[in-house]
Amino acid sequence: MKKGFARSLCALAAVVVSAALTPQAHASKDKPVIGFSIDDLRLERWSRDRDYFVAAAEKLGAKVYVQSADASEERQVAQLENLIARGVDVLVIVPMNSKVLGNVVAEAHRNGIKVLSYDRLILGADVDAYISFDNEKVGEMQAQGVLDKAPKGNYFLLGGAPTDNNAHMYRDGQMKALKPAIDRGDVKIVGQQWTPEWDPSRALRIVEDTLTANKNDIQGIVASNDAIAGGAIQALNAQKLAGKVAVSGQDADLAAVKRVIEGTQSMTVYKPIRQIASQAAAMSVDMAKGTPVSFTSKLNNGKKDVDTVLLKPIGLTRQNVDTVVQDGFYTHAQLYGK
Repeated sequence: MKKGFARSLCALAAVVVSAALTPQAHASKDKPVIGFSIDDLRLERWSRDRDYFVAAAEKLGAKVYVQSADASEERQVAQLENLIARGVDVLVIVPMNSKVLGNVVAEAHRNGIKVLSYDRLILGADVDAYISFDNEKVGEMQAQGVLDKAPKGNYFLLGGAPTDNNAHMYRDGQMKALKPAIDRGDVKIVGQQWTPEWDPSRALRIVEDTLTANKNDIQGIVASNDAIAGGAIQALNAQKLAGKVAVSGQDADLAAVKRVIEGTQSMTVYKPIRQIASQAAAMSVDMAKGTPVSFTSKLNNGKKDVDTVLLKPIGLTRQNVDTVVQDGFYTHAQLYGK
């Protein structure tokens, strides 16, 4: 009898716990708790996202727990499981590996937690929403920026992390812009390679090898972000080619914007981070409270058509570089030292 009674108590407790973890329990919260899981806070870009997001969320009455995976998919999964155990209302995720979070998303849903995919789309998972910039357009801007500087010649495509779905979207956009020049015979793609973890030191070695293999006969490098563009330009500088080879980028990192000003980097793509972070914070609070969210489109992630908000990127060259000053992203002194 005692064992039967104990089993009944356990069953009752399980029902109570299950009820406590339903979405309705979260939707009524006046002060939502948000877990923000970021790929790698060691990169300048993501520290800005964190700061803008936390400020906007706290202004709306939410509390934010931030975790950095430091470019480790295993660490990110463990951190997400910890955030789920802490009972957050919404998970906002910048995935390290877009393909390995299906089980975590399912676990979040079992616990009544909504999931917002931030900047990078989580693949093969029942994600509730996605916010990013138009990443194919980013790729088009990058390739066009190189074409504007070097309309003819040998090109190398320096891609990002193969685990990052955005890297593939950038490549789609790049090839869309490059195809007419390739078909005309104006541009020849002499090589292409992904850069694991968006690591600048690996980008440096990749471009060193490419220059050697092509006897320095490279006119354009379509680099998919500023970090790896920096590695590429370091390799070019060693061969006295910095400023002579057109190089693209993305994120408007401070060092990259300075390179655009000095002419060693042809362009970068500025994505107003305050805009995406603030809008994502508002979306997260609305999702936690059960308030309807307005979306601009849907994107298929291999499992479903995910409700999506896409924002507009801005191509940045020497001609319009002061956009980041006018936008409050940098000060004049940060860019020019005076």
